[in-house]
Amino acid sequence: MQYISSLSGICASFPRRLALLGSTGTIGGSALSVVRESREYFHVYALAGAKNIQKLAQQANEFTPPYLAVLYEQDIPQLKSLLKPGYSPVILHGKQGYKEISSLPEVDTVLSAQVGASGLAATVSAVNAGKHVALANKESLVLAGAYIRSLAYAKNAAVIPVDSEHYALFQCLAPHTNTAQNVKNLILTASGGPFHGKSREFLHHVGIEDALKHPNWKMGAKITIDSATLMNKGLEVIEACHLYGISLEQVDVAVHPQSVVHSLAVWQDGSVTAQLAVPDMKLPICAAFSYPLMLTQKNNSMPSLDLTAQILSFEKPDRTNFPCLDLAYQAYRDNLCIELNAANEIAVERFLAKEIAFLQIPQLIEAMLNQAAKLDRLSLAAGTPDKVLQQIEERDIHIRTIAKTWQAPLT
Repeated sequence: MQYISSLSGICASFPRRLALLGSTGTIGGSALSVVRESREYFHVYALAGAKNIQKLAQQANEFTPPYLAVLYEQDIPQLKSLLKPGYSPVILHGKQGYKEISSLPEVDTVLSAQVGASGLAATVSAVNAGKHVALANKESLVLAGAYIRSLAYAKNAAVIPVDSEHYALFQCLAPHTNTAQNVKNLILTASGGPFHGKSREFLHHVGIEDALKHPNWKMGAKITIDSATLMNKGLEVIEACHLYGISLEQVDVAVHPQSVVHSLAVWQDGSVTAQLAVPDMKLPICAAFSYPLMLTQKNNSMPSLDLTAQILSFEKPDRTNFPCLDLAYQAYRDNLCIELNAANEIAVERFLAKEIAFLQIPQLIEAMLNQAAKLDRLSLAAGTPDKVLQQIEERDIHIRTIAKTWQAPLT
């Protein structure tokens, strides 16, 4: 087992200058809450907010970073009109703008919190610039994990996961980096989502509103649907293989409805190390920003964990009714992770657009993996960042095009 980076690239000084990519999303909002509570430790140097111009303007007026980025150039005049008098930041746009923000020389730490495959280019740019990367965009490792591993070592970049499960594993494993061979396997916990324990007959009739009602976490629509299908856990399994340099067979999943135990490491002697915390994304975000320092909680913004308040339970995932988990394992084995992610993103989009039913999400993904099995496999072990990104984008677009027109077989 070998962690994705040596951690020697961690910025040692404070305050740390932050570039927050995906600042208007759920993770970005939590990150800014962390900054508000610890302004002596963190300074917002850049914000990137895609299409939510109103919210980005509010954030920019509060934190006044010298750099902003949006997805579309035509939104820049509106953003400028919403900024307070006397505040004139540099405003970048598009994929190139995000890449520039993630590699600014003045920035120490980059939060990669864009949704889906769109976050890959900026993540690679940040790693290539040797940044301390707080990684919330798991798709970056799903799409290009081996390449990012090699790039992180070459550029002395530090990659710290923001996923609650993977930061939990990081906390469990970090003190034992010199004895990594003693790790037997890792266990990722899953809440089970809103349909935990439900029958297949029930799943035939669920709608968008049902799937978006996560019992424990407040998240964006895409990741909430992924949680409902268990694809989110499948993507995290792939992420674990790349983050910790372990085999697929060493990563297990356990359903833990209370979302208190975030993940566990099992050692060769049979003992288990677990990380427990309240389900609040501010904790892993703050920890990733400040590592190796652990900041003291302020203003009681996060409740302490009360182990007597509930019974903690664990069970095996329902792989029959939620086959997306096994599809992720299959995709990793077959080197089809780019195709898996592309198919899943289109499947979720089509479900949210009411074009397909909930149970047709895994059907679409499986059909795309079968299509992709006929294609040549990509080798991304070497090459410049631009070349690697081009290869991934071409394969990604190919699968998305097919997935957009997929029709469920008649039953």
